[in-house]
Amino acid sequence: MRQRRQRRVRLKLKEKRRLRLSVFRSLKHIYAQIIDDQAGQTLVSFSDLNLSAEEKKNKNKTAIAFLVGQHLAAKAQEKEITTVVFDRGCYRYHGRVKALAEGARSGGLRF
Repeated sequence: MRQRRQRRVRLKLKEKRRLRLSVFRSLKHIYAQIIDDQAGQTLVSFSDLNLSAEEKKNKNKTAIAFLVGQHLAAKAQEKEITTVVFDRGCYRYHGRVKALAEGARSGGLRF
């Protein structure tokens, strides 16, 4: 079921032919990357493993996901990426996935 949901979401996104902000959420961590599907390359990536211990101190996973979104957007703007399509994969747009998207929006990405 998970793979079917993921495939369904990705097929809808491939029609738009833009850069894709893909999210992977594990039990402990969250990862995000901006992918160019036409070239088959990852242009920008960021995860909560890249955050310093001071940034993660006294924060829950949702707040950390928001920070990951902001840092990803900052790295994307360095490479002059402003517009992407949000790929939530098989996850619901809720909780950490939603926080990451809002962090990316607040950092300057548009989707």
